[in-house]
Amino acid sequence: MLTLASRLRALDDAALRRMIGLRRVSAHGIHDFFDLAEALLDPDAIESTLSRLDRSTLAVLAVAGELGAPSLATLVESLADLGHDTLDAADIAARVDRLEELMLLVAVDGTVRPYPAVTAQLRGWPARGLPSAADLAGVPAPTPLAPLSATDGRFTERLAAERAFAAVSSIAELLTELAREPARELSRGGLGLPDTKRLSAVMGIDVDEVAPLVSVAARAELIVLAGGYWGQSPAGEEWLVNGAATRWAVLAGSWLDALPTDVREILAQRPGVAWGDALHRFVAWLYPAGGAWMDERIAVFARDAELIGITARQATSAAGASVLVGDLDAAVATITASLPAEVGTVYLQHDLSIVAPGPLSSSIDARLRTFADVESRELASTYRLSGASVNRALAAGEDAESLLAFLASISVTGIPQPVDYLIRDAADRYGRVRVGALHPDDPDGASYVSSDDAALLGAIAVDQTFTPLGLSPVSATRLQSALPAHTVFWALTDARYPVAAEDAAGTIVHPRRHEFTAAPRTDLPDPSIALVETLRATDGGEAKAANAWLARQLDAAIKHRQTVSVSVRMPDGEVVDYLLEPASVGGGRFRARDRRADIERTLPLSSIVSITPAP
Repeated sequence: MLTLASRLRALDDAALRRMIGLRRVSAHGIHDFFDLAEALLDPDAIESTLSRLDRSTLAVLAVAGELGAPSLATLVESLADLGHDTLDAADIAARVDRLEELMLLVAVDGTVRPYPAVTAQLRGWPARGLPSAADLAGVPAPTPLAPLSATDGRFTERLAAERAFAAVSSIAELLTELAREPARELSRGGLGLPDTKRLSAVMGIDVDEVAPLVSVAARAELIVLAGGYWGQSPAGEEWLVNGAATRWAVLAGSWLDALPTDVREILAQRPGVAWGDALHRFVAWLYPAGGAWMDERIAVFARDAELIGITARQATSAAGASVLVGDLDAAVATITASLPAEVGTVYLQHDLSIVAPGPLSSSIDARLRTFADVESRELASTYRLSGASVNRALAAGEDAESLLAFLASISVTGIPQPVDYLIRDAADRYGRVRVGALHPDDPDGASYVSSDDAALLGAIAVDQTFTPLGLSPVSATRLQSALPAHTVFWALTDARYPVAAEDAAGTIVHPRRHEFTAAPRTDLPDPSIALVETLRATDGGEAKAANAWLARQLDAAIKHRQTVSVSVRMPDGEVVDYLLEPASVGGGRFRARDRRADIERTLPLSSIVSITPAP
């Protein structure tokens, strides 16, 4: 431990923080470098680190431990003799460097020396059903992941394309709905059942599929959680106007970025193959101590890969193979050829329906949704116009001419008279009811509802839907509410009244129902910085460290009532050995009973040369 503590002291702050992060060291209970060394050599801490090492790295560590302190050349030769398939000395040297960075061994004077506690941990593996040093080096990998047949490959491509299209479409519906009405995150995590059912209906998927797709969208930062609610992000709005292939690339790219490096390396080396049980067997071989944590990582990312078409029935698609090797451009080209072609025209019907003969261009679809409701979402989607849907667009800043001009530009059937009439009538009626803040400098204060149409205002006043608003008449043309203007405005909008919001000057304004949610940026302090500062503050140099180590050994002897042999350098330079029973340590001295002379001695720590357990 003294050797490791001295080595830790010699690291610069950056290297020390990196090591603390790599070993996942908790600052709890660590006050000096000896505490840190003790924490690193704790059996549980060693096992946790070993569980995250691949088989070849473990073989290097275990074989070096069996050999004691081999040179790199001897280590390479021994690994080869055991059947290790990596004979490149540079590769072995790189693994030694990584193990040294993890403080599992020390490479000095051309030798590789694992710490005894690490070697002891590995030697105990066979008794727990884990591989020995010889097994780590010599047992070959299981049967490689099987390549797909031509028939299976065609099926995989077709199914993957369908899933990619379905995921993009469902997440588009998710974003649109969350922009309209955010979904609450429960305190224990996950969405509540009412919100889940609402999103399930909008997205056209089963209830069980909502949470995974919400996770996919959140990982891509298309939606963010703020104030306990999931809402659309600015990135989500930009995503909605992109083409289907570009949308898919965002989902695939975020999946790849979040994929653990070790898992990515496994899959990238074997693109175009079936995953399934063969992958789990390979992972179990590659990470023999990985256990459930590695299986769980594989399971989560395999689920999401299936959802977005990177795989289909646990087989990698052509686009997915390109994603795994990091070539998103090739993946987009592949998925573009697989997805149904987008269309840019629609059929306007006299019954106020709008029929798209295929998947609509994203920009057209986004614009249509602002003033028409989606009735069905398949390859050929159907939208429907209504007074309420048109009023929604008018509240967002559209007018009759802009809506009619847009429809004329995409319709192959012209604009039927009922459509023209509906839009112009809604525009004429829009703003017959106005909502504003009673005190403009307090937008969250009381509000008013006004209209020159006394009959319409009277209908609002007696509408039982608005009882929670507490509307009370103050004149023939005005009602008043203690609630904010935006609350009253959206309540009237939902009830399909021709309402407009206005400012203090009476000018119509176009409020957004839910402001874009910005991803919260919480810069959490790095705990390793405080830990390193603590370690440096308690470090008094080599002399103090040596005394601290002696004191620690004596404390252990006192705790376990252990007799020790203490070598003490006398003033004349002679070294005298005492057989002592330590009683206490403090003030740079320790007090003990001399077993041979049967007297009590008090000795300065600075005079002690060594301490060893008595036989």
